[in-house]
Amino acid sequence: MQTITQKIEDAAWGSITEEMHQNGYAILSGLLTEEQCEALKAAYDNPKLYRKTVVMARHRFGLGEYKYFNYPLPDLIQTIRTSIYPHLSPIANAWFNALKIGVQFPLEHQELLRQCHESGQQKATVLILKYGKGGFNTLHQDLYGDVYFPIQIVLFLNEPDSDFTGGEFVLTQQIPRAQSKAIVLKPSKGDVLIFTTNFKPEKGAKGYYRVNMKHGVSEVKEGQRHTLGIIFHDAVS
Repeated sequence: MQTITQKIEDAAWGSITEEMHQNGYAILSGLLTEEQCEALKAAYDNPKLYRKTVVMARHRFGLGEYKYFNYPLPDLIQTIRTSIYPHLSPIANAWFNALKIGVQFPLEHQELLRQCHESGQQKATVLILKYGKGGFNTLHQDLYGDVYFPIQIVLFLNEPDSDFTGGEFVLTQQIPRAQSKAIVLKPSKGDVLIFTTNFKPEKGAKGYYRVNMKHGVSEVKEGQRHTLGIIFHDAVS
């Protein structure tokens, strides 16, 4: 059986890169096995793994709960975070070059974390989210500090229309001087959704311009929905 590292290396990164440039998101199908999904969900109740729990309703973020992991991260999550990043940093650099933003991202994840730590961002941002019936997540962006990486991923740990109904992943594109566009996605259990943290470049008649994007989760109608979010930069708190 392929290791998680082999699966990542064997992914169709050329196609994923084109989809990211075109749409601001792409799906890497079937990265996690059934057993890996179940193990991540089972660990939700292990308090030793987490540094902080957020009840979303208290902050008007939605209805549900999420937990931030402590360092060191579990091996599976650490491997995914470290192995996927080098495939995403060239995309991020192409975006910033197109928009003439004077930032270049390092090719190795450890160097990005070093930059975060020098800016006082030392807290892990990887989180696991849990929604029950009626749960949802309002549209938002995950930035956490001055140093940020413009792409993140979500691992889907339940099967839509089987473990839960509703609960679609929602992206919005805010195009200058136009109405926002909504994108509704239903990745399968074990899939990874790669998407922009806050914007993507779009080519217009006068060059590239910024299309701002947010993400959220529509209301869960029945069942339970778990996802695991991997953000590549660290947080201040």
